[in-house]
Amino acid sequence: MKLNIAVLAGDGIGPEVTQQSIKALKAIALTFDHEFVFRSAPVGAIAIDKTGSPLPDETLALCKASDAILFGSIGDPKYDNDPSAPVRPEQGLLKLRKELGLFANIRPVKAYDTLLDKSPLKVENIKGTDISIYRELTGGIYFGEKKQNKEGTEASDLCLYTREEIERITHLAFKAALGRKKKVTLVDKANVLESSRLWRKVVTEIGTEYPDVELDFLFVDNAAMQLILNPKQFDVILTGNMFGDIISDEASVIGGSIGLLASASIGGDIGLFEPIHGSFPQGAGKGIANPIASILSAGMLLEHFGLHEEASLITDAVEKALELDITTPDLNPGNVNITTDRVGDFIEDYLLNPDDSNLNFTNIHLGQSTII
Repeated sequence: MKLNIAVLAGDGIGPEVTQQSIKALKAIALTFDHEFVFRSAPVGAIAIDKTGSPLPDETLALCKASDAILFGSIGDPKYDNDPSAPVRPEQGLLKLRKELGLFANIRPVKAYDTLLDKSPLKVENIKGTDISIYRELTGGIYFGEKKQNKEGTEASDLCLYTREEIERITHLAFKAALGRKKKVTLVDKANVLESSRLWRKVVTEIGTEYPDVELDFLFVDNAAMQLILNPKQFDVILTGNMFGDIISDEASVIGGSIGLLASASIGGDIGLFEPIHGSFPQGAGKGIANPIASILSAGMLLEHFGLHEEASLITDAVEKALELDITTPDLNPGNVNITTDRVGDFIEDYLLNPDDSNLNFTNIHLGQSTII
């Protein structure tokens, strides 16, 4: 298969982790005889610095001409710490989602057996957790009308949802549940928000079309608590834009690091695949960024195109790295020799030589690898 992949590495640690996912995809292409063509373009703060826009026209054009997008991260302290900045890095990603019709963000959350002791949560509570969060991505408060009075003393953000916006992601969530544990939990705030009441009404109606799937409801505050106390109760979580943004980041503590959580944004002809973590500017260039979320996002890209064996091999490689403790300091504070590049090198080597003995893996773990 030939795929044209736009690479929007972005800011902070984005370029470092994205480079590791490109390594993984190139290894997959070599192993399975595919052709992946990578073309890069700026987005976020680096694009503002170069062009004045967080999503230059040339970047958008490249994305529209590609089969998929591999995204890094966006954000910079000079914008993060200035709420009055008229142009912000995040505006580029929001516009990209809207332009490409990426209305569904899928975020898998898994408790890896080898990392149970890395989580701040009780092992008995998280063991066996396997959740898929379906977050609506192009509606709600992030895209609603925004106002502020001249005096700067009053502001508002409109949370607007239409039936169509709710319907299309709800069908995706229920279809996903059919292939999992057959349960959908709608997370909302229907006790106080009219928009959430519309969500409940529409989701309840659609739920009747999927009689084999159990439908449950939780207010977002309770859902946030339940994610910590008993995450195993969840299968597919369905929610709106802002709630999904918040609870999916909260869910990162289950696995022990936000550097493990991948995501796919789909809905139009072109999918976007990115780690859910931010740009972590303090860690940029230090080799401490965890590339696993970006690599798993590349695996979701392969899955999106029906390359299931290839995606499974990436998952195997990641699990082997975790098993051998070949991880960055967020998961392994005492092992400063395992850098971002070294994790990527190990996974690349596994993808190229999956049948090698553990001797080679051990050498890499000890820092004796000669991989360039």
